[in-house]
Amino acid sequence: MFFKKEETKNNNFLTKVCALLIHAAKIDENFTEKEEEIIKKTLNELGLEDKNILKTIEEAKIIEENSNQILDFTKEVKNLPEQDKIKIVEALWSIIYSNKDADIYETNLMRRLAGLLYIDNKTMGDIKEKIKKDSK
Repeated sequence: MFFKKEETKNNNFLTKVCALLIHAAKIDENFTEKEEEIIKKTLNELGLEDKNILKTIEEAKIIEENSNQILDFTKEVKNLPEQDKIKIVEALWSIIYSNKDADIYETNLMRRLAGLLYIDNKTMGDIKEKIKKDSK
């Protein structure tokens, strides 16, 4: 029975992470297939089985549409080990730079997330530059 509870908790957590990724993808009002592929890949890397990815994305879209603040998505993420937070931040920057450019709303979102997730400016900047370079 313990495993079921842990699995449900993990799926709920990943749904919130997914909602955060969707929020980043939609902030420029252009949610592309490429961005959705980045989200799927990230969920898979975070341990979500392939069979649950589409369901999680659909649930996350509903959560993201019904939420008016990113705090709902970041509460649990900030307590993750540093390497997992960095993986999520890399995915966020990958989504933003999937169209080769970051607009003011996207960079503002990432500035806010740096504070909410307790990621220092240097780390955030290094991740941004790495992803920006890789996306060219």
